Amino acid sequence: MKICIVSRIDLKEPIEMAQSLGWMLRDKGHEVVYEKSVAAELGYAPVSLSENFTADLVVVLGGDGSVLRAIRLMNKQVPVVGINQGQVGFLTDIDPENAGEILNTLSLPLPVDPRMRISIEYNGKSVGSALNEAVIVTSRPAKILKFIIFVNGTHIDEFRADGLIVGTPTGSTAYSMSAGGPIVDSTIEAMLLVPLAPYMLSSRPYLINSESVVEIRLVSAKPAFLVIDGQDQYEIGENAHLIIRKSKDPALFVDVGKGFFQKVEQKLRLL
Repeated sequence: MKICIVSRIDLKEPIEMAQSLGWMLRDKGHEVVYEKSVAAELGYAPVSLSENFTADLVVVLGGDGSVLRAIRLMNKQVPVVGINQGQVGFLTDIDPENAGEILNTLSLPLPVDPRMRISIEYNGKSVGSALNEAVIVTSRPAKILKFIIFVNGTHIDEFRADGLIVGTPTGSTAYSMSAGGPIVDSTIEAMLLVPLAPYMLSSRPYLINSESVVEIRLVSAKPAFLVIDGQDQYEIGENAHLIIRKSKDPALFVDVGKGFFQKVEQKLRLL
């Protein structure tokens, strides 16, 4: 297999593990390459995830943010497996002490768990896809925004709030959950709309069919930001218009035998 290793570079332990895993995988006959930021730390030839990227597997060392970053950078989605070097690590299924043993068991074709993503358009221009969520939030503390929501062209709600999360089932255990949204089985395909600190108690979360088109109109003279998967931030102005729909390209996670509810129990309920 051709395996690309991605790692957070702000800590010593993930970088050291990226090096040792690379040696081990090469000894097993795999072709190993390193994402450019990791390659710069270790002195290898760099590989860009966003420019003509090809691999059979991407191994990510870090937390959920590292996994989200890698998936967002890839111009073509390939299977990903995460080794937890962060905190909760809901998207990282392998513990560091078991990494070598589990990776040695993987072979082509890899068992894959597809995860729905959402694509986002802002004022008619694509700004990419999100695996967890797209968040519209006020850029000024203690100020609220007004939202008008349409689904498949039908007006469904109008409310004022600090912000709005449009999330996926994968993202239901992230920011959405903290904001009062439901935990959704990752095998279900749907979109979550979760208001952030709404002004009216009647403004509740929505769970919407994944084949629907969600239109969000921001009606506010106050500045706001659009944040995608906590990675990329866009300043959006008054009367912003966003279209959100299911992405054609799901994220691909290697199935290492940890089910969704097992992870909920281990990583959330026992914290």
